[in-house]
Amino acid sequence: MKALPLIASLLLLSSSAAWADTQSITVHMHKVSAQGVGEEIGTVTLTDSSGGLLLTPNLKSLSPGPHGFHVHAKGSCDPAPKDGQLSSAEAAGGHLDPGSTGKHEGPMGQGHLGDLPALEVGTDGTATAVIRAPRLTIKEVRGGALMIHQGGDNYSDTPAKLGGGGPRIACGVIK
Repeated sequence: MKALPLIASLLLLSSSAAWADTQSITVHMHKVSAQGVGEEIGTVTLTDSSGGLLLTPNLKSLSPGPHGFHVHAKGSCDPAPKDGQLSSAEAAGGHLDPGSTGKHEGPMGQGHLGDLPALEVGTDGTATAVIRAPRLTIKEVRGGALMIHQGGDNYSDTPAKLGGGGPRIACGVIK
């Protein structure tokens, strides 16, 4: 009979540890350029919730206005060749798209899972508003990269491919 409470306690501890491990993680975001990964500009905390993945930015040194915000498939922020030239954070690959949809339809559409709501940056260059990605969990994004693009995203491939969000300006590896 003494073994039963001990086993129950061990099971509770192991399940609590597993839950705590995936409850939230912090991603350190860095400026990126064709020359490499630069200074840290803050963090984004990812938290699983019943309504999807919550992304809580604590970012600075960004230009005001909306920015394209995505999960990219590979966990690297290094530059890599694109069209014969080094390009910022290109080693992160394209948007997370495990279903190979090939579609850019936004966070509520049936396309890339990596499409997130726009990151809104205030006039002071900071971003702190919580973003909800209803189709994602930490498990699905772990091993990828969070990417901030210059300019907004219209969640369409027309008139510009991938929403016309512009170059990759900040990146963080999701560990």
